[in-house]
Amino acid sequence: MQFKPIQRTPALLAVLVLLLVCTARLLRFDFLEQVEWKTYDLRMRAALNFPAPVATNLAFVAIEDSSITAVLSGNLGYQFGLEWPRQVFGRLVEELSEQGAKAVAFDVQFSELRPDQPQVQMANGEIMNSDPYFAIHCRLAGNVILAATPDLVPPELFATNVLALGDITTEKDSDGVLRRVKAFRTYRLWNPLFKKAASEFNLDLANATFAPGKIILPQIGTTNTVEVPVDAENNFKTADFVGAELPAGLPPKAKAYTDERVWHMGIVLAAQGLGLNLAHADVDLPNGRIILHGTNGVKRVIPVDSRGYFYVDWRLKPNDPHITSAPIENLLWQNKERLLGKTNGLSDVFRDKLVVVGSAAQGNNLTDRGATPLEKDTLLVSKHWNVANSIITGQFIRRTSLKTELALIVLLGALTAFLTWQLRAVTASLAVVLLMIAYVAIGFFVFVKFLYLLPMVFPIVGAMLVEHVSLVTYRVAFEEREQRRVKSVFSRIVSPDVVNELLGAKKLSLGGARREVTVFFADIRGFTSMTDESQERITEFVLSHQLDAAAMEACFDESARETLNTVNLYLAVVADAVKEHGGTLDKYIGDCVMAFWGAPTPNEKHALACVRAAIDTQRAVHELNQKRLAENPVREAGNSARLAAGLPPLPRLAALQLGTGINTGLVAVGLMGSDAHILNYTVFGREVNVASRLESVSGSGRIIISDTTYHHLLRDDPALAATCIEMFPVTIKGIRAAVRVYEVPWQVPEAK
Repeated sequence: MQFKPIQRTPALLAVLVLLLVCTARLLRFDFLEQVEWKTYDLRMRAALNFPAPVATNLAFVAIEDSSITAVLSGNLGYQFGLEWPRQVFGRLVEELSEQGAKAVAFDVQFSELRPDQPQVQMANGEIMNSDPYFAIHCRLAGNVILAATPDLVPPELFATNVLALGDITTEKDSDGVLRRVKAFRTYRLWNPLFKKAASEFNLDLANATFAPGKIILPQIGTTNTVEVPVDAENNFKTADFVGAELPAGLPPKAKAYTDERVWHMGIVLAAQGLGLNLAHADVDLPNGRIILHGTNGVKRVIPVDSRGYFYVDWRLKPNDPHITSAPIENLLWQNKERLLGKTNGLSDVFRDKLVVVGSAAQGNNLTDRGATPLEKDTLLVSKHWNVANSIITGQFIRRTSLKTELALIVLLGALTAFLTWQLRAVTASLAVVLLMIAYVAIGFFVFVKFLYLLPMVFPIVGAMLVEHVSLVTYRVAFEEREQRRVKSVFSRIVSPDVVNELLGAKKLSLGGARREVTVFFADIRGFTSMTDESQERITEFVLSHQLDAAAMEACFDESARETLNTVNLYLAVVADAVKEHGGTLDKYIGDCVMAFWGAPTPNEKHALACVRAAIDTQRAVHELNQKRLAENPVREAGNSARLAAGLPPLPRLAALQLGTGINTGLVAVGLMGSDAHILNYTVFGREVNVASRLESVSGSGRIIISDTTYHHLLRDDPALAATCIEMFPVTIKGIRAAVRVYEVPWQVPEAK
């Protein structure tokens, strides 16, 4: 396969397009990101149709509408409205602990202590507030994980009695769909004295600023600030907050705040199940990974971006059969029965389970609902067990790095540019479309099979589509202009088939080359004498009829038109035969036609094509002469009327003949002239002169070929060569040695 040479301008255009696409990728335009996210959603939904490893120890305790009704009814031994006291959750923790749950994660925020809530009577008769009751059961269970956000951390009573805090922050993409979560967040936990002062004096801890030796706290609603002196390690004097006399047990200095890493709740839940040590995690954000180590050599590598985000595999829906689920009232009922000593028949379906507790009730602000790649409206609490499932199974969605994506853009863009440049427009478009389809198919396959997220938008829309359209536009605007120029040069001198072949040629030299061609000269014999006779006849008619100047001019003009029409009629016969046999019509030299075969398109049998064209030309002229002679009686009959009208009689139509000379050899071929004036694609050299001289000695109605042309006929058509008649060598002006020549018979044998 021959490849078109790479040209500088389209190559630079292709490189420029790739640079623009890569730049656009680095700028991360939101509307393009949204399109990319949509392709992720499609792949996520497609993956649901194929089996994948799923953890079997995940569970969901749902707070449903039926749960609210059950607690309100009093059938559980207590009766509370929509805002349940913390003792309800304490009872839940107690029951799950009795059943042997591995961990209990609350997707319920406990924002502040509520001492006003209903109290609990313990088994020993002691009365306890709801908050301590919940805290005690959390401490006793030792596996409770509480929800937290940077803006809302559970009170110290709860935070110090649970296993860990779990971040539940929901950050949706700009199109409102939750696709990613952050592996961890760094919480700034202020000293209780700071929090107390902030509450009393309306201080804004979130917007605190730091200066050498002090912390500056703005007062909300005013321009006032409060400055708290600190040392180099951010320790402050507790006396600045409580006075000179410190309460017993309060140190003289304390940390103003601590920065604590709070992991996503799903990660904390899975860590409890696998025994992962989150405190000693290897966080390597520049290289896009977080490594978690656990007991018995367990290791998990979470693929994250530079900010710590990773994609959620949303494989497990809220109603997934792999998730052990039950409404909260079922467990509260068992807790009631257990406290009454009725343990027979109690279920322990949550044994060794990693339990998520969250709201699934409708019509209240406790339920976190929203869009995921799978559904437009679903329980977003499902993100916790989907994250935990990925950690447990080790199946993570991995997206190509930025470097890999840029490399894909360049690779696919270069391949698209190559196809567009090398193939015809329609074929190239089809090839690029097939390439796009193949890439999309690969993208879906590697995601379903390996959860590997190939980019779609920039490689397809940018690298392939924009690259293809740009180069096609260039070809239409510039390359097609060159084709129009070629067509304008050759459309009148070669057949339409040859023109199309020229336009489709991968390599075409019009600027000058050495080629072997066969040159053809054909001259109309008798034309000069016919012209002279016509002039004499008109002159005699003008004198004999004493015509005035205007009439005389009209007679001569009519005679000139008649003469020109006659010569054009014969020249057209020659030109038609040349084009029909694939020749190139070079020029008209008066009543002589020059043509050649073998350029600009190659033709191995150029001599044979030329000779056959010469034969057909002679036969066509013979037929034309027969038709012309047949018209003479009609002309003669009409001349009487012309004379009566004072017009000169029409002359008899003469039968003109052709003399043809043909020679084959190496010549120089190319465009002559200039773009500003006239361009002519022609040949010149010794062999052209030989062909012209052979035409001069050919006489009337004869085809004379050179010895070189004859030997080409011997090779390409021996039967035709056998009919040729060798003649005496002829001496040609400018050629020292006599030239061997042959006559080609062309007459059709008469039928017997």
